[in-house]
Amino acid sequence: MRPVNLIPPEQRRGENRPLRTGPLPYVLIGALALVLAGVTALVLTGNQISERKDEITVLKREDASAKAKAERLAAYAQFQAMSEQRVATVTSLANSRFDWERVMRELALVLPGDVWLVSLSATATPGTTVEGGSSDSNLRGSAQGPALAIEGCARGQEGVAGFVTALKDIDGVTRVVVESSELPSDKSEAGSGSESGEDCRTREFIAKFSIVVAFDAAPIPLVGSEGEEAVAATPEEAEAASDEASEGSEESAGEG
Repeated sequence: MRPVNLIPPEQRRGENRPLRTGPLPYVLIGALALVLAGVTALVLTGNQISERKDEITVLKREDASAKAKAERLAAYAQFQAMSEQRVATVTSLANSRFDWERVMRELALVLPGDVWLVSLSATATPGTTVEGGSSDSNLRGSAQGPALAIEGCARGQEGVAGFVTALKDIDGVTRVVVESSELPSDKSEAGSGSESGEDCRTREFIAKFSIVVAFDAAPIPLVGSEGEEAVAATPEEAEAASDEASEGSEESAGEG
């Protein structure tokens, strides 16, 4: 006999039950996965946006606080900048200022008794002009720094040579150049000089000289547009070593 299964079909297990087939289940599963991924990405993006907003808020608060602090300290920063600028200016002026007072004092000390000065001009640069000073010297232009242009008379050429040697004893002098040194050509020329006041040679043995004393090693002083550092002094001012010479005043030079 052929065996017959009396169990109802819906209660049977592992026996030839029809299987559900088709793409619909896979589509549903994929859609659910995409929805889950989208929700997750949306949540993560929202969290990042919130964090960034919080960071922006904190940074704005810190920026406002830093600006307020900077505004409070701005006055101190300006004062410091102004102080540094003034210190730099004073230092530059101090380093560039030439000590004319010392030069005049030493000139008065080394001036021989047989030499007298007609005019003396002390200039910081060759381009500086001095009203009432000595006549223009061609050799003054060769000294780019401070220099003295001296005109005067001495007892003979020996006196001029002695004066040149004495000038070299002044501290800071690098060279002494004699531009001219000449005796009167005759007695009449010597006599006419004293009457006209244009020549200090009153005797035939009196030599008139023009000398340039250069301080090449000294720093070139700062000179204004009107030559504030220029000095023109008389022999009396040189001997007294006046304070006006150190201030760079300009004085007319006369006969010594």
